[in-house]
Amino acid sequence: MTNTQESTEREIRPYGSWPSAITADHVAAAGRKLSDVCVDRGADTATLYWIESRPDEAGRNTIMRLDDSGEAVSLLDAPLSARSAVHEYGGAAFTVHAHTVWFVNAADQAIYRRDADGTIEAVTATDDDVRFADLQYDARRDRLFVVAETPVEGGEPKATIERVTAEGARHVVAEGHDFYASPRLCPRGERLFWLAWNHPDMPWDATELWQAEIADQGMPGAARCLWAPADASLFGPRFDPNGRLHIVCDDNEWWNIYRERPGEDGFEAVTRERAEFGVPQWVFGQSTYTFTDDGRLIAMATADGLWQIGEVDQNSGTFSPWPLAWDFYEQLQSIGDAVVVVAADARTPKQLVAIQHDGTPRVLRATDGLPATAALSAPEPISWPTANGDTAHGLYYAPASHAYRGPEDERPPLILKCHGGPTGATSTALDARIQYWTSRGYALLDVNYRGSTGYGRAYRQKLTDAWGVADVADCEYGARHLTERGRVDGERVLISGSSAGGYTVLCVLTFTDVAAAGASYYGIGDLRRLMASTHKFESRYLHRLIGADEALLTERSPLAHAERLSCPVLFLQGLKDKVVPPDQAETMAAALRERGVAVAYVEFAEERHGFRDADNIRTAIESERAFYTRVLGIDGADDCRALTIDNFDR
Repeated sequence: MTNTQESTEREIRPYGSWPSAITADHVAAAGRKLSDVCVDRGADTATLYWIESRPDEAGRNTIMRLDDSGEAVSLLDAPLSARSAVHEYGGAAFTVHAHTVWFVNAADQAIYRRDADGTIEAVTATDDDVRFADLQYDARRDRLFVVAETPVEGGEPKATIERVTAEGARHVVAEGHDFYASPRLCPRGERLFWLAWNHPDMPWDATELWQAEIADQGMPGAARCLWAPADASLFGPRFDPNGRLHIVCDDNEWWNIYRERPGEDGFEAVTRERAEFGVPQWVFGQSTYTFTDDGRLIAMATADGLWQIGEVDQNSGTFSPWPLAWDFYEQLQSIGDAVVVVAADARTPKQLVAIQHDGTPRVLRATDGLPATAALSAPEPISWPTANGDTAHGLYYAPASHAYRGPEDERPPLILKCHGGPTGATSTALDARIQYWTSRGYALLDVNYRGSTGYGRAYRQKLTDAWGVADVADCEYGARHLTERGRVDGERVLISGSSAGGYTVLCVLTFTDVAAAGASYYGIGDLRRLMASTHKFESRYLHRLIGADEALLTERSPLAHAERLSCPVLFLQGLKDKVVPPDQAETMAAALRERGVAVAYVEFAEERHGFRDADNIRTAIESERAFYTRVLGIDGADDCRALTIDNFDR
């Protein structure tokens, strides 16, 4: 069938009103995520474990195991849920050895042990307000090394590296830094390494590598710093089969892989690619490279928004990507001479994949996909000129449908999508949320504004002192770029984002006239209040992104300039959010409502930072659609949920 025939046979309907097989149920089901991939190398044969979220169980996390027949088995029954709350974002909430699993339980943040026979009991006290993450098992001495976060009355929580005995006794190994991550034992167990950093740095700004020798009796010795690169960050310490330490560093502008120099202090570069072999450490336990049992170095790297996986020649440092169809990867681990990784692309949801020595892939566990009959919009990497002579990047998704097309004289509305962080990045993985919109006739630009990762340290640092300015300009210029090329309707630009992306949403709506309306998911309206109330991990984040000057914080706060915001805004907020507390959305919504601006406010009593419950995920995206449909006056979309919009009579 030719494009002309296909265009003729499709029914003409207004953009934004197209019926779609992709529903809010699909978006909710896509909340089932695979993370924390872990290999049990202490059993007779290597066994694969991972965490799987369950949106239909209020976002509970269970630990999964791949049994001998290839079936995935859940190891935790409700109400147990494996989730760490260290830094609020958690990660690396379990470890395993010889079929015994140690995990952090979400409800009380205590460490529990699940024995091979299924017996589960608490290891640490369940009534302490102590959080744990990044669990590492010491098989020689039957104990754990962990990152701990202990509350301090009247101050910030205290971070430590601790060893936890089988009986639950805790002993501090390292203290004094504001933050710790990645405690790692060398293969023979005589050296313990970890990362540390201090305010106001975030872990992608500047980190240090530390070590403690462990005596034959098992006592860690005095800690000493091995590497503290100036103006560079470290990520992902890992050992090759011979016990040689490797680590990722961005002191050459890109996150490349380094290794210990043999017989002397210091590190030498292994790779020298213009690509990133690391990711920002928002959560614990991320893995971007690994060593197979036969000694090969397998790694994943990203450049220009696309990921590749392949082998690194350990002599020349050359990275040779494998010819695989996926272009998004995370959670890379070795299992024998093979590797396992979470992989995805624009048409494939995230799935757990084993890649054999010869490069043959095999899917082990898939997440929920979209209907086979649905037309999917493929991401188009684009770049555009932005403010200050710079260039911004993003992924553009055009409307897509097998059954419908827009009128010849009409251009589609555009949704600007702002990722969180702001130190983060877009993803090419199939995203049900994006396809939900494009299948209904919306275009979408997923913006990798300046400050995003995947384009080198210099691009990541372009948001220094410029948050609320550079990201805003990149969204504005991106919308105008697509409008000028006739790809979207510049009068019907919408903007949506969560957390830091929600702040960008409110800034774009307040300080520019590019958007007709927007949706802020747990976004920030008052920077001064955020600086005074947010959690420890991000409490100095604003110092680098904006600065601590009161006048500047006021200048960049949408709430302080609410009189400049006159278009409709939808707020969606979890009431247990400690990262961006609910008063951020509440005060901003109240200020706009009082001025007569159209406002819809949807709250979720049990949600924290990020929505995990299936019903809430459905409610959120259906509310967003109802909001856009009404404020844009889109005809023909008659299946929208009821939504109260104050100061709006259409």
